[in-house]
Amino acid sequence: MIEFLIGVDGGGSGTRVRLARTDGVELAEGVSGPSGLLHGIANAWASVEDAAGMAFRAAELEFPAKDKIAIGLGLAGVHNKQWAAEFVAANPGYARVALETDGHTTVLGAHRGQPGAIIALGTGSVGEIKRADGSHVEVGGWGFPAGDEASGAWMGLRAVNHIQQVLDGRLSGSAFADDVANACGGERNAIQNWLAKATQTNYAQLARIVLQHGESNEAARLILLEAGREVEIMANALDTTGTLPIALCGGLAAPLRPYMPVSMLKRIVLPQGDSAAGALRLIQQRLKE
Repeated sequence: MIEFLIGVDGGGSGTRVRLARTDGVELAEGVSGPSGLLHGIANAWASVEDAAGMAFRAAELEFPAKDKIAIGLGLAGVHNKQWAAEFVAANPGYARVALETDGHTTVLGAHRGQPGAIIALGTGSVGEIKRADGSHVEVGGWGFPAGDEASGAWMGLRAVNHIQQVLDGRLSGSAFADDVANACGGERNAIQNWLAKATQTNYAQLARIVLQHGESNEAARLILLEAGREVEIMANALDTTGTLPIALCGGLAAPLRPYMPVSMLKRIVLPQGDSAAGALRLIQQRLKE
């Protein structure tokens, strides 16, 4: 018999789980490393298991037999159907697994299962809408480096391109360029080595430097303003009628607000829950079906 529910929000930078009883009473949270499927199926499950263990410890409970747990997950990379199928097939013994994209669970959490849209801005980015008929439509979320506009990795990539031009003498130097260059190794050869190994997460870590210099450096400010415009483009594609609430979610949602067009800010509502809450709602729905 299922006794516990776990909701998982997993991306390229980290994993957060929420533990609840089957009646919906939430008990504790746990966090761990990345569980986006881009990082590998085994690594994703390892992070989920680590965060789940932390949640049980925080609730002062022994980790039970996994056949007593049902787990809902919203993970980055689920748009790749092969990865998603491999992840579910690698289930280490949970009684029930419900897997959707992190965008799907974010919209469920943000509007408590009601119609509405979200744009999630973190390591990656994605927009999703739940329509009145219950259907879900996704915008963006194509993955880094080809897509994920306005994400941390997207901003980091542009910051790295900027320092390449500065080091070449194509653009003038600045404190912003120095800080980005130092974060990537400092000088040309070290930066090239960094580039050869850099992951989506590494690029996303540069976004904080872009934000730190947004008010003092024109190059950083232009990256942020472009990100703000990309957010509005996603919003317009999600809801052409402009009638449904749009919640901005993820770690970059608040820092990017000052750089968004005023017309976009007028459409934003506060999320009523997060992706982990949406993942709990997802598994609750699947158990009822």
